[in-house]
Amino acid sequence: MRFVSIASGSSGNCIYIGTENTHILVDAGISNKRIEQGLNEIGVKGSELDGVVITHEHSDHVKGLGVLARKHGVPVYATKETLEEIGEMKYLGEYPRELFCPVLPDVEFSIGDMEIKPFSIDHDAANPVAYRIQSDHKSVAVATDMGHFDQYIIEHLQGLDALLLESNHDVRMLETGPYPYYLKRRILGDHGHLSNDNAGRLLNYILHDHLKHIFLGHLSKENNFEELARETVKLEIDQGDHEYRARDFSISVASRDMMSEIITL
Repeated sequence: MRFVSIASGSSGNCIYIGTENTHILVDAGISNKRIEQGLNEIGVKGSELDGVVITHEHSDHVKGLGVLARKHGVPVYATKETLEEIGEMKYLGEYPRELFCPVLPDVEFSIGDMEIKPFSIDHDAANPVAYRIQSDHKSVAVATDMGHFDQYIIEHLQGLDALLLESNHDVRMLETGPYPYYLKRRILGDHGHLSNDNAGRLLNYILHDHLKHIFLGHLSKENNFEELARETVKLEIDQGDHEYRARDFSISVASRDMMSEIITL
């Protein structure tokens, strides 16, 4: 299985996960041109996609979906409520609604040789989910846009081989930055975004010997920067109540503008 971030950030998100036989995207929140350029870099054509799984309906997760679905007829998987919201978005243009495939949190479904399990997250959207994806005894997950984590989230992220986890903002940068008060409250709230500190704290519950790679994703352009996210998360790990240290793991930041390295499992 291959795992690569084509783009991740507050301005757009698109993650590729694939095997020899199956190719999917988690979200399509960048232009279709950028999506296809990213796919081409890893030797995949847009026409070879078997599905797009959507976490929620915000534009930084769906803005390229209309062109992608219209051009290639790619099935779109999301919760019923998310699909209803997407269906009302005029800017996505016309595309066949028969491509919509409703999914339920905590109910597994298959795309090719991948088993996919959506699980609920708390975010200010209709019915948002994160995804855990397994193939040939290897598991990865994409978990962003969640205001907080709890035992339910921790349980769904156990035993992974690779993970893209939200590390959206530095709390001090956000609190002292230019955003209006209501937006700061939204981001910091239980249905907002995961901070660098909380990303590190969540990782402390799910680290294990065989976790091969951790991507920190969905960074805010205004309230974070790569080195700060990485070092804050590493510090939380080093201070955690467990046997591990940050140097035991490969931790990198998924960029909003560039492809990540390709993780092969």
